Amino acid sequence: MRRAFVETSNTLNFHQAVKSVQQRGAVESCLVVVDGAPGLGKTTAMQRLFTQTTGVYLRAQSGWTYPWFLNTLLEALAEPVPTKVEDRFKAVLNKLDDLAFAAHAQGETFSMIIDECDLISNRPKIMEAIRGISDVKQVPTVLVGMGRLRHDLRRFPQINSRAAHKVQFLPATHEDARALINALCEVPVSPELIKFVWRVSKGFNREILNAIANMEAVGKRLDLDEYGLTLADMAGQKILQDRDTGEAVIVPEVNYAQ
Repeated sequence: MRRAFVETSNTLNFHQAVKSVQQRGAVESCLVVVDGAPGLGKTTAMQRLFTQTTGVYLRAQSGWTYPWFLNTLLEALAEPVPTKVEDRFKAVLNKLDDLAFAAHAQGETFSMIIDECDLISNRPKIMEAIRGISDVKQVPTVLVGMGRLRHDLRRFPQINSRAAHKVQFLPATHEDARALINALCEVPVSPELIKFVWRVSKGFNREILNAIANMEAVGKRLDLDEYGLTLADMAGQKILQDRDTGEAVIVPEVNYAQ
């Protein structure tokens, strides 16, 4: 499978939200909320943003306390961890100030990404700390979660009001699936097979990637023409695993004579 980042409708919406925050009028409106079911490409999009910009990336843990959060952030910033908790918060602000200034000098924007934010979105002290950091240093901050994040933020009006940009990652469209398969699959794939993969994957990127691996395993053994791997070529083969039932999805036999 080729290694490449593929722009989809979800990532386009996300990048537009990030751009809007960078060009915002109200300096305190620094938060972008990203949510959606697992397997829709959220983490891949965040890692892409992180590698292309200056920033810090954290993956929240279920056991995080306020001091643990500050410790993890300081470690990600390659800063020593002071003994007193209040000194840790000051150290975070000072380091972010330095990094944001350096990024600005290079014509870049410094940002903070917190993945798996559902795990901490009901913890007021941590969430208020995140708001305080983004407020004081005007750091664009991306909070990434699944179904609970957006709901939990309603409990914190001071935070929710700063998250004017909310992006929900949705199942891939047919065009998204075609873009992913054409860009990543090392064998050509026919339109009819792409449509089949899109339908049985239910638009989940993770399942589409698994289908690509299975199609490559078959396609590399065949002498394919310009039309590419077809439904008939894959007949009887496992294409992916159904996430709802856990059962293998087998490509059916195709009777073109009918």
